Amino acid sequence: MIVCLDSGNSRIKWGVREGAEWLAQGAFTQAELDLLARLPGEWPRPTRVMLSNVAGSAVGDRIRQQLAAWLPVFCEVRSERRRCGVDNAYRNPEKLGVDRWCALIGARALSKAATVVVMAGTATTIDTLDAAGEFLGGLILPGLDLMRRSLASETAGLPFAAGVHADYPRCTDDAIVSGTIEAQVGAIERAWQRLGDIDKHCLLSGGNAVDLAPHLGIPWRSVDNLPMEGLARLAEEV
Repeated sequence: MIVCLDSGNSRIKWGVREGAEWLAQGAFTQAELDLLARLPGEWPRPTRVMLSNVAGSAVGDRIRQQLAAWLPVFCEVRSERRRCGVDNAYRNPEKLGVDRWCALIGARALSKAATVVVMAGTATTIDTLDAAGEFLGGLILPGLDLMRRSLASETAGLPFAAGVHADYPRCTDDAIVSGTIEAQVGAIERAWQRLGDIDKHCLLSGGNAVDLAPHLGIPWRSVDNLPMEGLARLAEEV
């Protein structure tokens, strides 16, 4: 049994895995991090605890405090040049966000075709793997809420929009919501088109994936938490 932890900007996702199956999964906000202390009381000691953390070293220290009983089997993942069939072509491979790195490894475990890997959360990342497993590069955009918040905070008179998507928006709230969705969908579709006329997949993950998926004009597949899929794959090589 392994435990996987994906500590993002807003939430901490966790999962307990045995072989190829997730026995349980859940999520806390970063403000609820202390709830992680429940896990050692609810589950036997795993063979490995895998952590991906982009929320900073202080959060990493707190996670270790809450899971102190499991520290002997703790492994914090770092981005690397090569692992699990993925070649990291980032200019400085160790600078690639570890959540993106884990998502790429998770995507490679799920598909051997060229893949556009989308994580739609606080930020939206759009990364591209070729069929050989090389990470070609990727995009980082503000997430949907950050886009709306920036318009509300940096412009005069625009609200934090609570509208709906429309092809031809006829009120300001709808115009803002539609604009943020169209911007992100457009970036995903451009990444897809760059791969050319080959066998390829698009994998969507993250809390905002459900808002983007209905508007995509390309085939896509939803994966609940790609970084945790990558952590599970990485655990096989630790």
